[in-house]
Amino acid sequence: MKAFITLSIIVFASKNFAQQENAENLEAGARTGTQLPPLAFNPRLQLVDVSGEHEFRPPGKGDERGPCPGLNALANHNYLPRNGVGSIQQFIEATNRVYGLGIDIGTILAVYGSVFVGDLTKWSIGGPSKDVKLPGVQGLLNEPKGLSFSHNKYEGDSSPTRGDLYLFGDAARLQMSQFKDLYFRNTKYDLDMINAFHSRRFEQSKRSNPYFFRGPLTGVVVTPAAYFFIFRLMANRTAEHPEGILTRNVLKSFFGVTGDDKNLRYFPGHERIPHNWYRRAIGNEYTNVFFATDLLKTALKYPKFLSIGGNTGTTNSMTLVDPANITGGLYNVRNLRQGNNAACFGIQFAQLAMPDLLKDTISDLTKSVLETVNTLVQNATADLKCPQLKTYSTEPFNKYPGYTRSL
Repeated sequence: MKAFITLSIIVFASKNFAQQENAENLEAGARTGTQLPPLAFNPRLQLVDVSGEHEFRPPGKGDERGPCPGLNALANHNYLPRNGVGSIQQFIEATNRVYGLGIDIGTILAVYGSVFVGDLTKWSIGGPSKDVKLPGVQGLLNEPKGLSFSHNKYEGDSSPTRGDLYLFGDAARLQMSQFKDLYFRNTKYDLDMINAFHSRRFEQSKRSNPYFFRGPLTGVVVTPAAYFFIFRLMANRTAEHPEGILTRNVLKSFFGVTGDDKNLRYFPGHERIPHNWYRRAIGNEYTNVFFATDLLKTALKYPKFLSIGGNTGTTNSMTLVDPANITGGLYNVRNLRQGNNAACFGIQFAQLAMPDLLKDTISDLTKSVLETVNTLVQNATADLKCPQLKTYSTEPFNKYPGYTRSL
């Protein structure tokens, strides 16, 4: 198992170098006029194949699909295994190849998935799977439950289209009322509009969910990323719109919704990559630094997106935790809105909290794997130049019922 994850480190290092080298070549070519600049549209390189082995197939019996439409679509097109279970390496490769997600941020998300909802080497994009039980690890994590049962571990409240767990009893299924709220905002979408929708969802959860909670990873990193990804990764690239254009038809396809505006229907697990859909430009991948920049810009307009805390058992009772009190003073309310600190805070806090998930079941094998996992995360966050978080506390979260009530 350690050898497998070590292979992922090698894959990360080599691909990250190739990605950087490619970007440098594109930029150099732009100066000499011999190659396309990073944002130029190249249909041959950017068209995503949805034919042959990558044709759309809905999930069959025993196949897992869950709360992430982008991952569901990858499995439906066989960029991830069709059973909905992937290794760290497979998640990194598929999200980079199809969406242009940076190897660095893809590594972090894949590793955290393996730790928080998997068996440390692979995980299910839906519920528990018989395929997530490696010899020597079985039972160690008390049956890995998959992404569908990761509420307040990986996924969180105020999702774009998934309902809050306390309100719906199901945090994995698309809620049509939320989808329509986004869908009918316009016929084309940009990041400003999607962030405004995030603000609306935040307020909806605060006033309707007595268990509303946002943690360092789930609230500060994963939830904003879910909104950013809608435009940054799902928008279709064209010669006229090399930065991307997101239309209603593309949105419906990625979220498993069909029908005209008066008759929208959701088919769970039927998310698909549209025909004639073009990914982000090669050399312009959505990296950690790109995400951290989006997060900072958004937080300056909507400071509440960096809130840690939640409602305390009744609606509109939101109280906050001072980041300084859970990070030994390294991060605070003010410096979270500076540079890459917000992204660093969420990622590092989760990294330190990993052993807590395993509690008293940590073995020598697990410790060695976690050391390797930590190396993966550290390599993947190098460009963020994060201050070193050495201490953390989750004790202030115990007063929030949303923190203690998870799947």
